[in-house]
Amino acid sequence: MRARLTKDFCFEAAHILPKLPEGHKCRCLHGHSFRVEISIEGEVDEEIGWVCDHKRISDVVAPFLEELDHSYLNDIEGLESPTIERLAVWFWRKLEGGLPGLCEVVIYETPTARCAFRGEF
Repeated sequence: MRARLTKDFCFEAAHILPKLPEGHKCRCLHGHSFRVEISIEGEVDEEIGWVCDHKRISDVVAPFLEELDHSYLNDIEGLESPTIERLAVWFWRKLEGGLPGLCEVVIYETPTARCAFRGEF
């Protein structure tokens, strides 16, 4: 049996989107309460009954959340123009080696605006 696990995380950060046209409100300094969903897919271990320990996911994600939380995203390597699309790819690249079965990263910028990335470059 295959299943998908999704674990949610949050962080607070500020950024600007410097590539936007002059006068666009997101070109100015602003912040968000970001939410991140990390999804793992795989075979359920019949003996244990799960795909992956949720703590394992938390442990792999923790150092990256620490780097981002209460930061200015534009100062982080790879996030010089930190759209949610680029944040999703940034997380994917950081997590793919440590989380077998990684299948989706979703970044919420607001409760109603999000980006899903599934590793397709």
